[in-house]
Amino acid sequence: MKTLKRRRLEFKTDYNKRIKLLKSQRPRIVFRRTNKYVIVQYVTSYEAQDKVELGLNSKILLKYGWPESAKGSLKSISACYLTGLLIGKLIISKKLTAPIVDLGMLRTNHKGKVYAFLKGLIDAGLEINCKEEAFPESTRISGENLKNDIEFKKIKSKIESIK
Repeated sequence: MKTLKRRRLEFKTDYNKRIKLLKSQRPRIVFRRTNKYVIVQYVTSYEAQDKVELGLNSKILLKYGWPESAKGSLKSISACYLTGLLIGKLIISKKLTAPIVDLGMLRTNHKGKVYAFLKGLIDAGLEINCKEEAFPESTRISGENLKNDIEFKKIKSKIESIK
């Protein structure tokens, strides 16, 4: 009987997927969710050693006009979209290589947070292959379903002004 590695037992690392991503020798955009925030990192690998070139979490949206009263919804579909848009703009402005997406062990449900993040990356101008029907509706992305009102268009315009 084969014993599993510790990180696999803790549901943190899928080693088969990691090997495939490392063999591609392209940078990765790593998407992780916590109980409060969404964490995104632009990671390059050299000989299986990862180096984070660029990283941010959804807490940075507070600087772009996300209301303090809606601080609990920084892991919502709207926050995932805006975080993807922001890191996509930063990748393009720093002229970094187009990455491949690394979702780790996250479950990908259609019209969910992961696909809202991918839509943000695509809207920022990165070339990522994804089916259009997997993205959430524009009303959910703009945050109309949230309990606290957010000024989505104002935040989006501030992020899109990044060059």
